Amino acid sequence: MKNLVLSGLTAAVMAFSANAMAADFVAGKDYTVVANPGKTAAPAGKIEVREFFWYGCPHCFKLEPHMQTWLKKAPSDVYFLRTPAAMNKVWEQGARGYYVSEALGVRKKTHIPLFHAIHEGGQQIFDQASQAKFFARYGVPEQKFNSMFNSFPITAKVAESNKLAQQYQLTGVPAVVVAGKYVVQGEDGKVTQVVDYLLEKERKGK
Repeated sequence: MKNLVLSGLTAAVMAFSANAMAADFVAGKDYTVVANPGKTAAPAGKIEVREFFWYGCPHCFKLEPHMQTWLKKAPSDVYFLRTPAAMNKVWEQGARGYYVSEALGVRKKTHIPLFHAIHEGGQQIFDQASQAKFFARYGVPEQKFNSMFNSFPITAKVAESNKLAQQYQLTGVPAVVVAGKYVVQGEDGKVTQVVDYLLEKERKGK
């Protein structure tokens, strides 16, 4: 009985602490308010959460497990999108590779392995040639990958990524944009806590 009481108290304290922490999230400190928010891609009744990243970014690699955990229990009204940042020439190469993998239907099975190959395996998979070889391991013919790499549809997606990065005034990654209005940056579990806080803020606003 004593243990049950203690467990109940512990749960209550943890819940109180979580609520107190959420109440302390403030603009300019824990997240940034977008000066000129734009229309999101979320369908009616959904709230867009868009993660900007680069495979070579160690901070993105550290954040990814937290995002994966969060995604498994994401609320039904969340419309989640990943956007590979293409804010410089090196990042653009990675963004093109991501969009090709998406177009060819292998993104889901290559996303995490590519992160691990770079950050744990020490592989320099940043240019077109090295990416073609990596995706070949997952059944993508190098010729097919290379033919799509600089294609118009992929280039259009890269341009859209850059347009959004400018709209949200991003200076680096990882960056998680909520409802096209708020930018959350960081590499630990606090990021998803702030995202949840902003989602609730958006729901109340509606």
